[in-house]
Amino acid sequence: MRLLDRDWEILKPMHDSVLIESQYLPPIEFFCLIKQYESLHLEVHENFQKQTYRNRCYILGANNVQCLTIPVVKANSKQSIGDLKIDYSRPWHKEHWRSIKSAYGKSPFFEFFEPHFENPYLNPPEKLLDFNGQLLTICLKLLGLKSRIIPTSEYLKSPKKGILDARSLINPKVDFKKRSIYMPEKYLQVFGKDFVPNLSVIDLLMNEGPNSLNLVTKSIRTE
Repeated sequence: MRLLDRDWEILKPMHDSVLIESQYLPPIEFFCLIKQYESLHLEVHENFQKQTYRNRCYILGANNVQCLTIPVVKANSKQSIGDLKIDYSRPWHKEHWRSIKSAYGKSPFFEFFEPHFENPYLNPPEKLLDFNGQLLTICLKLLGLKSRIIPTSEYLKSPKKGILDARSLINPKVDFKKRSIYMPEKYLQVFGKDFVPNLSVIDLLMNEGPNSLNLVTKSIRTE
């Protein structure tokens, strides 16, 4: 069943796992959703969609919110995400890692988490799906989330019974306030006077460290 904006609270009791697309360093909202299911079915056979979290994330730097976008080779709506290659015509991975270090180098937990993220950025794989998968595994481990990741075996318009379809629900084009998943729990951020919600989970990890999962749990909308 396709998950629409505010249907989540009603539909959740009917499902024991969730289906969602691969995202690049997903926003906190992503983890608020999957935290509530033991199994995470990861869509690996869909067609690529531009201007989504599939190849972009948002971090908070000295000059406000910054969008990091992974360039891909000849991306179009008929390109399978599993075949999509990253464009290395420019050193985007070094630029992204430089931006992350600039944004979080002075955060409380950067020195602890830097080794986990540095290697994927300095030695990224050929395909977007593999890179996103590496980072998701790291984020789940650092959060302490034991979600079981199950890659899809084929593309299905509607998933099997018991699996909630959350594909394309969490996207940067729609304000998270219009969905019933995430209620921001504030934490101290390195830059900015006003708290910026729903940034990439790396913002939460670098600023809150071991307390990150607690904040994810508190940020799950329950009303």
